[in-house]
Amino acid sequence: MFAELSITSNFTFLTGGSHPEEYVRRAAAMGMGALAIADVNSVAGIVRAHVECREVARLVALRQAFDAEHGLIGPPRPAHIPAPPSADIFTVPRLLPAARIVLADGFSATLLPRDRAAWGRLCRLLTLGRRRAPKGDCLLRMEDLLEWGKGCEMLLHPPQQAPGPDGGADGWGKQAQRLTRRFPAQVHLVLAPRYDGQDGARFTALSALAKQLDIPTVASAAPLMHHSRRRRMLDVLTAIREGLRVDALGRRAQPNAEQRLRSEAEMHRLFAGHEDAIARTAEIAARCTFSLDELRYEYPSEIAEGESPTDRLSRLAHEGLADRYPEGIPPRVSRLMAHELTLIAKLKYEPYFLTVRDVVAFARSRGILCQGRGSAANSVTCYALGVTSVSPEIGTMVFERFVSEARNEPPDIDVDFEHERREEVIQHIYNRYGRHRAGLCATVIHYRGKRAIREVGHAMGLSEDTISAMSSQVWGWGGGGLRDERLREIGLDPRDRRLAQVLELCDEIQGFPRHLSQHVGGFIMTEGRLDELVPVENATMEDRTVICWDKDDIDALGILKVDVLALGMLTCIRKALGLLDQHLQIDHNLASIPAEDSRVYDMLCRADSLGVFQVESRAQMNFLPRMKPRSFYDLVIQVAIIRPGPIQGDMVHPFIRRRNGEEAVTFPSDELGEVLGKTLGVPLFQEQAMQIAIIGAGFTPDEADRLRRSLATFKKHGNVSDFHGRFVKGMLDKGYDRDFAERCFSQIEGFGSYGFPESHAASFALLVYASSWLKCHHPGIFACALLNAQPMGFYAPAQIVRDAREHGVEVRPVCVNASFWDNTMEPDGRGGLALRLGFRQIKGFGEEEAGWLTAARGNGYRAVEDIWRRAGTPPKLIVKLAEADAFASIGLPRRQALWAAKAITADKPLPLFANDMDGEAIYEAPVTLPEMSLGEEVVEDYVALRLSLRAHPMALLRHKLTPLAPSEQTG
Repeated sequence: MFAELSITSNFTFLTGGSHPEEYVRRAAAMGMGALAIADVNSVAGIVRAHVECREVARLVALRQAFDAEHGLIGPPRPAHIPAPPSADIFTVPRLLPAARIVLADGFSATLLPRDRAAWGRLCRLLTLGRRRAPKGDCLLRMEDLLEWGKGCEMLLHPPQQAPGPDGGADGWGKQAQRLTRRFPAQVHLVLAPRYDGQDGARFTALSALAKQLDIPTVASAAPLMHHSRRRRMLDVLTAIREGLRVDALGRRAQPNAEQRLRSEAEMHRLFAGHEDAIARTAEIAARCTFSLDELRYEYPSEIAEGESPTDRLSRLAHEGLADRYPEGIPPRVSRLMAHELTLIAKLKYEPYFLTVRDVVAFARSRGILCQGRGSAANSVTCYALGVTSVSPEIGTMVFERFVSEARNEPPDIDVDFEHERREEVIQHIYNRYGRHRAGLCATVIHYRGKRAIREVGHAMGLSEDTISAMSSQVWGWGGGGLRDERLREIGLDPRDRRLAQVLELCDEIQGFPRHLSQHVGGFIMTEGRLDELVPVENATMEDRTVICWDKDDIDALGILKVDVLALGMLTCIRKALGLLDQHLQIDHNLASIPAEDSRVYDMLCRADSLGVFQVESRAQMNFLPRMKPRSFYDLVIQVAIIRPGPIQGDMVHPFIRRRNGEEAVTFPSDELGEVLGKTLGVPLFQEQAMQIAIIGAGFTPDEADRLRRSLATFKKHGNVSDFHGRFVKGMLDKGYDRDFAERCFSQIEGFGSYGFPESHAASFALLVYASSWLKCHHPGIFACALLNAQPMGFYAPAQIVRDAREHGVEVRPVCVNASFWDNTMEPDGRGGLALRLGFRQIKGFGEEEAGWLTAARGNGYRAVEDIWRRAGTPPKLIVKLAEADAFASIGLPRRQALWAAKAITADKPLPLFANDMDGEAIYEAPVTLPEMSLGEEVVEDYVALRLSLRAHPMALLRHKLTPLAPSEQTG
């Protein structure tokens, strides 16, 4: 059977016109035996094709089962028998991983690895080229290809101008001869049609050249698209890539729609007289036995000092559990951990848990606060290892729901670190494993909404005004298209031919990959060389390297990923705990903060939660008095309930009515009662939605897993709705109401946008409680830490300071003699602590200059000039200090300090003071400056500090806004 060996997908960004998945589907419909996705210097899209081949295999199995059920052997199908699932899918094509290598001098060859070792060499080759070049580029030379090409089938692409009969007479021929001598029996010459009427003569000339080089020919359609209807899209992509309009492309536009995936029959028609080149495609495909399935289970072994991973995990877990329970481990906890360790050992996941534990242990050794969350983070094992501080008595999750034999994939654990110090953890991982064993995942940036309108609109020649008007009507991810009435409202005619074309192309380009970016923190680590598993390349950020696969690709291959994420609240909590220890000698960590404090819950019931993690938004504040949380698990629900899933599924109001006793707690069935009991019969968590699919809608574990995966890819592909009919029908068949079924599925769709499982909610709830406890019992310290962790959260420093003062905290202004870079706590003279604002609050004032200023302060500054002379602070920064009224403590009001600062014009003071003719120092005559009004002071405070301790701006206008009493009204 014919195999297409040189396909360009849209992961050759802005060049290929079809998704890898589309090529696989089309090949399956054509009955093609094998295909190779060979993007330029990249294997970024290969996993998408691999996953689609799995899906095609599943559909073919369904078709075969359907035919067997109906006693069908083959076509024609009787009229009374319905069409089977995916009636257009006939065969399962075999995917051949490949890459088209383009050297710096333009020489091009498609490389197809024959086995796992050859795949490793191909990845090393691509890594070499990518690491030499800036992000997005690849710099390779012939010497690199000669060094790393062993074991790969090489398909040489002739240049646009075909070489003469003597293959060695030009540069291309000499390059080809070097390859044929180095890799005999691996090199082939590609015959690819150009559809210009000269293909027959060209094939004959190239066959003669191949004979001269003593290499065989191989046929390829060299497709850029899976179907001819993508021709317009290819032109649009070319225009975007070249920065031109479509109508200005000239020869760069596609001359026709012929460069598409071809069936075997079409190839025989195109290559009449060269059928041997077609036959060789199958021979090459047969020699390439490598599959991406071979890349699984290459986790770091985590063997330390001869101790096996199983023994090491067991030892660390039991030691950690003893530390967690110094007065004795509860029997239930011991049983749970024994059960978990048994299951972990059975599935050989010990290295995963050890890797996460070691990353967390490093952070804790450096005093970096961290907290784990995710599918298995809230287990007894992770609690014992220190990955999470959520007690197992609180968690209600079943371990098998996340680590099971049925799923046969590693659990998912995310670890949040202080956002200011996460880079230390990232560099530790690189240093420990090496760049050749660790790298961040990629994130594929797709065309969505506004980007699609902007770039397609420019390519199609729309004016800037038109593009701006259209993009203003698109919110979020878009993808829904612009309705005709919306276009008319903004003054556009939907019947305009050019506009209609743009809208069609915008819909078509939705989901197309645009480029690769860096994942927020997903690390992949391997036992062997990572660069023999997948190519590694430079990221835009300095000292970062990334792989070309995203988290969905990694998940599909079952490869280890640890999410090293940043969380601002952890920075705030760590700083607050440090201030507690420094000033009050109170030593706490996340696990030791006093639990279930009634005063904390009283504060939350009043919605006094400004600055508190997760419950500080207006929506959460409005819900807190209705929820009235009185326990930790109430906080778990509070975190998860104000989310698109429960809100879209209309689950919020029924839950509150049941919680307040206004509505009876009922369950749709006894089976679902076990799933929904803890949430009063209302599904709120992602895990519950999955359990409803299995128990209520009769989903198989495989179907539920595909539904779960569709949630993660909802933004890119929107395929959650594909399960709607199956889900609703399954619930109706089991006797549930359609309304309940529709609401449940609506919630699942909401999770597709912002899924929030119970395991994440429990970890976040711990941070909610910790930040609430700090705010409740130590509002000044909490406000100080919150200011020092900025930027983060919903509220500006002015609101944080106002809230602290309302809680009785004395806040003192920035002072050249008392402030440091960070905001600090200092004795208030009454046995308490006052919050002193730091130099970080001054707009435009840097940390380095603050360090010099405080280091040279000594016993204090007495004049503006002292800072200039002693600290070497530049005059422009002294002006900023004066504008912030930082000299008030030495008796200089803002205007006088600013007058003195403006008098300093030199960058550095002279070594000696200047004298006049009589030997006296030159002094400027004193001036009298008018005092600033309160309103002027407040305005200047906000300009310099973005807050004011003098008055709220509205207080100055209140007398004008308050209506007069009736008795005061006259006339």
